[in-house]
Amino acid sequence: MDKDTLLEAYTLMCTARAMAEIYDANRPITKYVHSTSRGHEAIQLAVGMQLQGQDYASPYYRDESMLLGMGMSPYELMLQLLAKAEDPFSGGRTYYSHPNLKRDGFPRMPHQSSATGMQAIPATGMAHGIAYLESQGLIPKDESPVVVCSFGDGSITEGEVAEAFQMAVLKKLPIFYLVQDNDWGISASGAEMRAMDAYEYAAGFKGLQRMRVDGSDFNKSWTAVVQCMDYVREKRQPILLHAKVPLLGHHTSGVRKEWYRTEDDLKKHGQLDPLDKMYVHLVSLGIDEAELQEISQLETDKVAQQFKLAVESPDPSPSTVMDHIYAPSGATIEVGNRKPEGKEPVVMVDAALHAVDELMKKHPECLFYGQDVGLRLGGVFREAATLAAKYGEDRVFNTPIQEAYIVGSTAGMSAVGAKPIVEIQFADYVWTSINQLVCEITKSSYLTMGKYPVSCIIRIPIGAYGGGGPYHSGSIESTLLTLKGIKIAYPSNAADMKGLMKAAYYDGNPCIMLEHKGLYWSKNPGTEAARCIEPDEEYILPFGKALSVLEASEDAIDNGESCVVVTYGMGVHWATGAAKQYPGRVEVLDLRSLQPLDEEAVIKSVERHGKCLVLTEEPLLNSFAESLAARIMQKCFTKLDAPVATFGALNVPAIPLNMGLEAEILPNTDKVAAEIGKLLNY
Repeated sequence: MDKDTLLEAYTLMCTARAMAEIYDANRPITKYVHSTSRGHEAIQLAVGMQLQGQDYASPYYRDESMLLGMGMSPYELMLQLLAKAEDPFSGGRTYYSHPNLKRDGFPRMPHQSSATGMQAIPATGMAHGIAYLESQGLIPKDESPVVVCSFGDGSITEGEVAEAFQMAVLKKLPIFYLVQDNDWGISASGAEMRAMDAYEYAAGFKGLQRMRVDGSDFNKSWTAVVQCMDYVREKRQPILLHAKVPLLGHHTSGVRKEWYRTEDDLKKHGQLDPLDKMYVHLVSLGIDEAELQEISQLETDKVAQQFKLAVESPDPSPSTVMDHIYAPSGATIEVGNRKPEGKEPVVMVDAALHAVDELMKKHPECLFYGQDVGLRLGGVFREAATLAAKYGEDRVFNTPIQEAYIVGSTAGMSAVGAKPIVEIQFADYVWTSINQLVCEITKSSYLTMGKYPVSCIIRIPIGAYGGGGPYHSGSIESTLLTLKGIKIAYPSNAADMKGLMKAAYYDGNPCIMLEHKGLYWSKNPGTEAARCIEPDEEYILPFGKALSVLEASEDAIDNGESCVVVTYGMGVHWATGAAKQYPGRVEVLDLRSLQPLDEEAVIKSVERHGKCLVLTEEPLLNSFAESLAARIMQKCFTKLDAPVATFGALNVPAIPLNMGLEAEILPNTDKVAAEIGKLLNY
């Protein structure tokens, strides 16, 4: 290796050591929890210094030396350490060494969470997105970007890492997994946590190339990283590098090494200090020790100066706390023709299919994947029928049974410029994807200050009908609505389905489409109105626009003889059927999207009638319906003629298979009519 590269690495090692020392010496100031890279500097610098501007990186919380190797300054990192306003990553919102960057000449880094191992799926999603864009000629062939995903060895035991590895080898994705193994996971040793290390584990994934390296030796690390980078850049296939490193610092500033490590262990790790090894190597090459000591002192002084400046930097203004929850929506007004002349009514499932078809035809960056949506079946509800045959299996494909990957990969896909539409086969199976939804997707725009909103559609068939049983009938909207940073639609008819699907694509944020299985085909009695004229190709229905699908008469309203039913999905059809028993006395307000909620329309309708029923298919206790009822009560208290009523399913853990038991649990038209009668007679 040339001496300039070695001296640059030595200089940055001195920088990292000086940073760790000044942080530890100023614990009252560096009060937010943080980890440093002491012991890991050699392998991290070997990676950071070789990453190129077209590449992508997913570092983990100990990778500060990797960031220094990319060209980040200590001052920039310190701004994040101290949660300052000018923190270039998050504006003071997230921890030290949790980077995200979109800067010319630097590798791109999307949102990084603290959840160990969770970055494997979004990072693999980036590689998947790159492979897709390359297959469509949307990335120049000479760029050959590499994705680097870095973790500690302890995180490899996470199940979601296995999902990422499986997809990386299945699809031959251009990703370099760097595993830094220091033998510790907080206070648990490697021997306690694993039956094998990451190198041995990787052998089980056919097609995942693997290497070992002494990650405390910069020369060996550099050579290994060159080989890994070249392999991925040329072969466009995955590789894993297992780097053995010492842990010289604390696990974090809040978990001190002396609390759980023995003197012998600390001494053993100290003998492997990458900085000491580099110093000895440079002296052996004839570099004067005085020059090396001068470099060390210069870096110590520079770090002290930059730390002082970072401490003096202003804190974020409290007025910014609500910024960047969402990216600005690309679909804010209703456009297109909702009821074109001469068109036949269509069922909801076909309206959704046609919407996706039109999007894929117009946008080559759009792709669609999930379980069983590929060529043979086209979805268990035929919701993707014809798409794979029309657009090819690079664009419409089956995934393994990996809900976490299906959802979490959208963060990576979006970061590289692909536009994914994905599907969870049934709402009851969404739970294995919640880690990714919570840790990676909902927080991305907020914690990157809008640099990396996740633009995706997550389709989820939902709801009960016809004996679907306990794992194919659940309603989950209340759980999803506790998460901030996503948008949620719940259409009740074909026109809304198509318009909301288009809006979700152009919105630019993570959007969930809750699609009631019992409305897909309008086969259930009373759901005929879900089948309607299909809007034209240009039709877009923005989220957050409720619609009154049934109006009460002005006489009934004036005489105080009316009420409004606020509902969505199947509830719209129960309510409109029930309203036939009270002609002219019931308004039915279809929310159409649950987040954002058209609160203005709700308040306006409730104040007009003075009586309100909030209707849901979910078990009622602690539901979105009860939350909305409480909000209505607060906003409309002086205009109410009766307490806000709520009605939903019985509070049971699951929908039984037996159709008689299912019917007993769920609302229906007659049950809703009885509730409306109670309200009108209050």
